[in-house]
Amino acid sequence: MVDKICLLKSVKDLIEIASECYRLGWNERNGGNISYLLEESELEPILKLKNKDERIISLEFNAKEISKKYFLVTGSGKYFKNIKKEPEVSLGIIQINDNGTGYKIVWGFKDNGIATSELSTHLMSHIVRLKIDPNHRAILHCHTPYLNALSFTSRLNDREITKLLWRMISECVIVFPEGIGVIPWEVPGTESIGKMTSQKMKDTRLVLWPHHGVFAAGVSMDEAFGLIETAEKAARIYTIAQEQGEIKQYITDEQLSKIIKVYNLKIRNELFK
Repeated sequence: MVDKICLLKSVKDLIEIASECYRLGWNERNGGNISYLLEESELEPILKLKNKDERIISLEFNAKEISKKYFLVTGSGKYFKNIKKEPEVSLGIIQINDNGTGYKIVWGFKDNGIATSELSTHLMSHIVRLKIDPNHRAILHCHTPYLNALSFTSRLNDREITKLLWRMISECVIVFPEGIGVIPWEVPGTESIGKMTSQKMKDTRLVLWPHHGVFAAGVSMDEAFGLIETAEKAARIYTIAQEQGEIKQYITDEQLSKIIKVYNLKIRNELFK
């Protein structure tokens, strides 16, 4: 039955994204996590199984707004490099209980595993993004090196880091016209970082955690991955340009304005003054 479950498109997609994140060096050891909102219709072959795991795992906050919903998530302490070879150990499908205080395990997390320690942060952002876009499905958290490096050399505010990235590649303003959100440093896995991240998710799908990593949302895992991929490449180009010498030119505000006009992009006013 494990093989049949792993043939589900959502599970296959997550496995491929996780493998690529590990290959790129974005998710070392057990760093980072993924969650994906599932449709009940996708789960027919799984819901027919008699799951022996009857545990109810408590949540750090009340998730009643998404009660009864199903999520495919990575496990706590599980290495991304192992997801492809042992998905039933490294992954799980969970359902939020009726009152939003916890979740039950529908499939996976073999050997007494549980969902990622940052599950509450994921769920808070899912709740916010679903209100903005009912097609929203995916959250991806990675430890990308070049974006992380920016948090050591740039002022930690949305405008400065967004404009820096937009100026490196012409497509950046097209891919994330709402910019990147930046929160203060906070201990990972806490309710506090979840609240700060979900607050930023009201305005953007991409949030930088200083000295840690990046959090992205999308209608698919591909979209969330693509957001991070594009921003990380821009950060890498900035780093390479600095290594080559003094930066003498970049995409100007006038040139950005032309892109915004041609593509009819909606830009946050505070990002473009």
